[in-house]
Amino acid sequence: MTAVIRALGAFGRFWKDFLIGDAPELFVGTLIFVGAALALHHHGDVAVVVLPLIVIVFLGGSVLRGRAKS
Repeated sequence: MTAVIRALGAFGRFWKDFLIGDAPELFVGTLIFVGAALALHHHGDVAVVVLPLIVIVFLGGSVLRGRAKS
């Protein structure tokens, strides 16, 4: 049973590292973007403006965070 628990723990750590990695803000931004896209899929005009702005804000924040680290 402990081998199964260790394997599940390793599997979970792999996916956490794969999805979140070094930039957790991009993971959160992706979740927000997908949620906003689902919420705005009937409002074409609003989505055309809002969705690119969400991407620009989160990518800009990621760049600023990366520049501050180096």
